[in-house]
Amino acid sequence: MERYLYDELLTWKNKNNRKPLLLEGARQVGKTYLLKEFGNNEYNDCAYFNFEKNPDLDSLFKSSLDSVTMIESLELFIGRKINPVSTLIFFDEIQASPRAVTSLKYFYEETPNYHIVSAGSLLGVSVTRESSFPVGKVNFMMLYSLSFFEYLSAIGEKTLVKYLNEKKDCLQVQNIIHEKLIKYYKMYLFLGGMPEVIQNYLNNNDIKEVRTIQNEILNAYKRDFSKYTTSSEAVKISEIWNSIPLQLAKENKKFKYSEVVKGGRTSRFESAIEWLRKAGLIYIVNNIKTPKLPLSGYEDRAKFKIYMLDSGLLGAMLSIHSNLIVNNNKLFSEYNGAFIENYVATELTKAGYEELFYWSSDYEAEVDFVISDNENDIIPIEVKSGFSRHKKSLKVYIQKYKPKISIRLSPRNFIKDENFINIPLYAIPYLNLNHKY
Repeated sequence: MERYLYDELLTWKNKNNRKPLLLEGARQVGKTYLLKEFGNNEYNDCAYFNFEKNPDLDSLFKSSLDSVTMIESLELFIGRKINPVSTLIFFDEIQASPRAVTSLKYFYEETPNYHIVSAGSLLGVSVTRESSFPVGKVNFMMLYSLSFFEYLSAIGEKTLVKYLNEKKDCLQVQNIIHEKLIKYYKMYLFLGGMPEVIQNYLNNNDIKEVRTIQNEILNAYKRDFSKYTTSSEAVKISEIWNSIPLQLAKENKKFKYSEVVKGGRTSRFESAIEWLRKAGLIYIVNNIKTPKLPLSGYEDRAKFKIYMLDSGLLGAMLSIHSNLIVNNNKLFSEYNGAFIENYVATELTKAGYEELFYWSSDYEAEVDFVISDNENDIIPIEVKSGFSRHKKSLKVYIQKYKPKISIRLSPRNFIKDENFINIPLYAIPYLNLNHKY
């Protein structure tokens, strides 16, 4: 299954100042598959070490962190030579061995000619404070679940992806193409981007099996709550996690602690939310009242929304029925558009907008997302789950701040009206292609 991050891995391999690579991302987004494929395709040998499956590996790092000694120990463990040029060393689930994480520093300083990659799902929540994290000594990459464009590639529609990536204008796509993309987009909303889910559907075309796998993934996440936290903290994390779908289903999607449990407060749940964020399971979108750069300097951290990492998993938690896929409008409007807004948050993140904000003006208006582009222009984005042309909140924002460009994301085709653009929900990466709107 093609992942766009593969090209970045090739760039990393060929860098003169290459450092050990740490690939982060939530569990089951495909980190192991991607790095194994990279190792098998681009190197003569891939020396694979999994610290969860082989706990004894940790003992190799207990005494000396001298990199030459560690290479010799790893060679003895796998029973073959590790070549500094033609072998890729792959440390998987590295969070299970804090000393192995620390060792990356010494591999970089003492044996930089070796090619070393590592993957960790829960590094931010599992590596203890006593461990020494190799700050400045590693390269980082982040892998998410498959984006919609990656999904199109996976189902054999690379021509459509190429067409959208090369689109340089805001002219409407042919209606037959637009309807085809909307059909694929609706299926993606139900499937989501978890690789196992997509591969299973491609192999078996079984919607019921898809939902079973989604629920298995959700259960695996819940097991991690207990595995990597105390019992009392695991309860709080579960309470936050279970409340997210219902919080998003409200008309006002601002997160409220009081709706997690009666009398809930920041002090009780703040660390639980941070755990979920560090685990890559949620995205937090903070409020801003004044859209100025840097946007993070004007955020109100007391007001925020929480979105889940994957639309398919959100659909499983909401028990979205598959028959909505064939319904022309209901899928877009169900749960006050929560499904669509969550999708937008994930697609914007995957498109490179790692810091997301929303704007509100007391009770007058609210714009769903505010981003800054590569030219430091601030762009307001309104999400419309249905086909309504109404954009009251966006108009309020435009009158107040007169942005260079404003965006509506909706099921409609491309539309450009002076400084306003409607972009179809399936074409969110279009935002990040350096277009001169």
